Amino acid sequence: MILGRVTGNVVASQKYRDYEATKLLIVQPIELDGSDWGEEVVAVDGVDAGPGDRVLLVQDGFAASMAAGKSMAAIDMAVIGVVDEVKFF
Repeated sequence: MILGRVTGNVVASQKYRDYEATKLLIVQPIELDGSDWGEEVVAVDGVDAGPGDRVLLVQDGFAASMAAGKSMAAIDMAVIGVVDEVKFF
């Protein structure tokens, strides 16, 4: 799993039928301290996240497809949760 921050939306006037009614987000992966890590990615939104939200991403194809409710679609990354806080013990 990857921690990230939503930085925008992808607007597509036409999508392959397996992606109809899905929201695509641009997500910046982040470290636990909130600093940027790597390049931004596009992820299917499975939890109605929005710009500025800290989110949890899954990168495994099967898990991403199931989380987005699109079991037959080829999905590389999906948002599976909105993170309220990160605690260190």
